Amino acid sequence: MPEKNFVAVNYIDCKPEYRQRFEELFGSRAKQIDTMPGFVEMQVLRPTKEGDSYLIVSHWQDEESFKRWIKSEAFSEGHKRGFADMARAKAEGEEAPMKSDFKTYEVIAR
Repeated sequence: MPEKNFVAVNYIDCKPEYRQRFEELFGSRAKQIDTMPGFVEMQVLRPTKEGDSYLIVSHWQDEESFKRWIKSEAFSEGHKRGFADMARAKAEGEEAPMKSDFKTYEVIAR
């Protein structure tokens, strides 16, 4: 397995009524990330405590690989259903069903 030197964590907060949909989206994901050069692996973590965030943890060989991913057509394709849900809520004047906050990390010890 390639060395994991860079980690991106996406903290996702879902409205309670959107949690099932969010999990369905990941359960049937397009797997676009899997084809990206420099991608190593990903975990989707469900919170065990009410009110905590879902975590999407992706491991990369380097930061440049991750940056190419978030700017790619594959990123847009892989997220289009979630983006459509967000756009639909906005068009209907509703609050977004989820919020996302990316943080990135360098691996300094194993």
